[in-house]
Amino acid sequence: MEFLGGIESFGSATLGYLLPFLFVLTTVVFFHELGHFLVARWCGVGVRVFSIGFGPELIGFNDRRGTRWRISAIPLGGYVKFHGDEGEASTPDRPALARMSEAERSTTFAAKTVWQRAAIVAAGPIANFILAIAIFAALFTLYGRETTSARVDTIVPGTAAERAGFQPGDTVVAIDGAPVSSFNDLQRIVSGSAGSDLAITVERQGGTVTLHATPELREVRDRFGNVHRIAQLGLSRTNDPSSIVVERFDLPQAIVLGAEETWFVVARTGVYLRDVLIGRESADQLGGPIRVAQVSGQVATLGFTALIHLAAVLSVSIGLINLFPIPMLDGGHLLFYLIEAVRGRPLSERAQDIGFRIGLAAVLMLMLFTTWNDIIHLSSL
Repeated sequence: MEFLGGIESFGSATLGYLLPFLFVLTTVVFFHELGHFLVARWCGVGVRVFSIGFGPELIGFNDRRGTRWRISAIPLGGYVKFHGDEGEASTPDRPALARMSEAERSTTFAAKTVWQRAAIVAAGPIANFILAIAIFAALFTLYGRETTSARVDTIVPGTAAERAGFQPGDTVVAIDGAPVSSFNDLQRIVSGSAGSDLAITVERQGGTVTLHATPELREVRDRFGNVHRIAQLGLSRTNDPSSIVVERFDLPQAIVLGAEETWFVVARTGVYLRDVLIGRESADQLGGPIRVAQVSGQVATLGFTALIHLAAVLSVSIGLINLFPIPMLDGGHLLFYLIEAVRGRPLSERAQDIGFRIGLAAVLMLMLFTTWNDIIHLSSL
């Protein structure tokens, strides 16, 4: 009976992680590929396959234009295969192109101008950013935004805040000249400023004082036991209910805030990657599919709203990663098209082939590295 109970518990836990993971990833991948698909159709490119996932087809159908819409067995991405493509990576099938009539060739991806090809490729990441903005805007419209006064309640001993001279009751009004209207604003600015000297203006006893403090990276454990390294000053907010406000927004305001939230995720990711490159941060915070599945399952326990918010954040991350100038990714294709536009002709087939091989190796190494990080992360819980 204990054995059967263990199997049931394992199955429930697996479904608890797998279903939210599939929902989040499928949503993000679908909109990414839909961006490629819609702009390709607009540019007159024939689309042979629209696939969510890789490998053998599980289920699918053909639309009236001959596109095969399919769900495949390996749910770790997706692709759009255009007319004249050799495979999922949008490499041209040159022997097939040579056999086509002029009319057939005109509907292939390879036959389009460099600007049309660039637009088709860029449409995937752009669709991810649009999806994120739409989700954030919907959440701001439907649920509003809870904010807390930037009033300091306590100072953690031995931290940058104590050394800078913060006092309970101080209210932060600006950091490096940027206005601060809530404790959320304060946290966001500080979290991306590890090791940077900040000029912080506070209201104190009817006047203003400027303090200088340098946020320090500290390990913080969330409610699920996951450890994150976040730059902090060592301040805690007030718990006074009167300081908590729920702001409501109409749709135009929500769209602007959604764009700002999307940019914040992009900027925060960029700061983290910069810090990894200069040695200020460790790369162990980079996660792969296992981590995404784990976080999806954990966030799903907080409700559908939290899961949708995670989908928006993941959509920004996937859009941003795909813009990296690495062959095999959308950014690598865009780099080749930029070189083609400058030179007036594309790179040689050999140069492109070498680039794609290097890109494939880089992507595989990144996948292995993030998977290893995921395993180490799980073993530490």
